[in-house]
Amino acid sequence: MEEQAVAKDWWLYQGAGPGEDRRARLEAGSPPPWRDFTGRPDPAYGPPGCTGEAWERTRRRGEGYVPDEPEKDVVNTALHLRRPLLVTGRPGVGKSTLAHSIAADLALGPVLHWPITSRTVLRDGLYLYDAIGRLQEAGLEQVRLPGTPHTPAPAASAPSIARYLRLGPLGTALLPQHRPRVLLIDEIDKSDIDLPGDLLTVFEDGGFTIPELARLAKEEPTVAIGTDDDPDAGVAVTQGRVQCSHFPVIVLTSNGERDFPPAFLRRCVRLHLDAPGPDKLARIVRGRLGVDITGADAAEYQDLVRSFLERAEDGDLATDQLLNAIQLRLAGAWSAPADRDRFLATVMQHLTGPTA
Repeated sequence: MEEQAVAKDWWLYQGAGPGEDRRARLEAGSPPPWRDFTGRPDPAYGPPGCTGEAWERTRRRGEGYVPDEPEKDVVNTALHLRRPLLVTGRPGVGKSTLAHSIAADLALGPVLHWPITSRTVLRDGLYLYDAIGRLQEAGLEQVRLPGTPHTPAPAASAPSIARYLRLGPLGTALLPQHRPRVLLIDEIDKSDIDLPGDLLTVFEDGGFTIPELARLAKEEPTVAIGTDDDPDAGVAVTQGRVQCSHFPVIVLTSNGERDFPPAFLRRCVRLHLDAPGPDKLARIVRGRLGVDITGADAAEYQDLVRSFLERAEDGDLATDQLLNAIQLRLAGAWSAPADRDRFLATVMQHLTGPTA
């Protein structure tokens, strides 16, 4: 059985000591001079902490993750350098779960999630602006106020732009806060070809400008708007600029469906996750289901692991398919020997390959 690595002194993620202490080391640590940002937190804004349903979802998903020593080394490298972590690997190896594991281990609050499609553009992650809703509301205000179409409503009566703006997941992660947030940018390889390049400036600057607010900066220098977590959060944005103080923990996942520009890769710390072998699968089962499948009385579960690995040679399988199989056997389902082949075909269907 593979033994757990001894925590290294420089590790923050999966290091020695309570997660809160290691998070404090992350917050107090000196970033590289080129990754030192100057945003000032809004004292009236309190980001989500380690309570509530969103946090419980993050904690439950992240606590069962089983990283190897090389994974811990790479994750901690990204944390110390304040760089995005680009995680590649086949579907189902745990790329997205790693983001939840980092948040749970360092008590960084709920993970922000930005799923990517071929239609996603940078602004979708930064902020949302309901321009049509604002125009409609302005028209209704003019109808309600006395006057003619040639007599505009007083400026004071116009609806505030704050009601129609909300930060996206990337914009929320870049808010200046006393602790970094974890942002999962999921399946970046499915994006339009321009998105990785568009992200470069944001990653380098640690911030961005909202043009709709910048244009109104003289009349309304500070505007309180909602976040991806809470549309009613009312976090202050001054001069239309969002600038982080701690660079967020950004985890980008890729299934390897495309290559990325060298300039984008240079700004990321890269981690490739291989499919887990039998020893790691045993640790994952123990961490997720609380079942030790290494003992002499666990032959049935060891057989499921062997079957999982054999079937994975003909096409990709996800680790949670093995967990599903063991969970069903724990519940007494599909326990008849005659059902074995149909059972495996049902719960271990290939994700890729000729039989997918």
